[in-house]
Amino acid sequence: MTPYFSKMEKPSSYCEYVEGLPADNLHRVYHDTQYGFPIDSDDELFGRLILEINQAGLSWTTILKKQHHFRLAFYNFDIHKIASFGEKDIEELLDNPGIIRNRLKINAVIYNAQRVREIQREFGSFKAWIEKQQPLDLSDWVKLFKKTFKFTGGEITKEFLRSTAHIGGAHIDSCPTAKQIRKLTKS
Repeated sequence: MTPYFSKMEKPSSYCEYVEGLPADNLHRVYHDTQYGFPIDSDDELFGRLILEINQAGLSWTTILKKQHHFRLAFYNFDIHKIASFGEKDIEELLDNPGIIRNRLKINAVIYNAQRVREIQREFGSFKAWIEKQQPLDLSDWVKLFKKTFKFTGGEITKEFLRSTAHIGGAHIDSCPTAKQIRKLTKS
């Protein structure tokens, strides 16, 4: 059940949006267990980038509903496997109703996996590459991502970095999830 907000009552944050939603609501689960949490695994980081790229032009609800299917279609977000995808794999993905069947996005994911492999060889990990860039302001992050990857504009870059705890703003200070994340990052 989606909460009703009039145009004047639009929530100012994702935290406010999910407040009061049932515990099993897709947005509530994502907010409470994934959004803004640090990610150590390169494959999981890349998986979040895949989701953000595929959200472009669509609702986040659509992506959350298909998140499991993306994980299956992209071999648990295995960067090594995705980087080696060929035309047969692309055709299979284009035939997969569980994901977003957009050739440009699929090609971008494969290209980006290949770029992440290069980054891993040079920096040891995708995460290390991101952390080495700190501190950058958002406009510099966007320039870097546009230079490095395909299909990563301003919103995609911002939400990828925010959702993976590389820039702030995922949660308001009073959000219980924000408090949980602060505890995790202090230990």
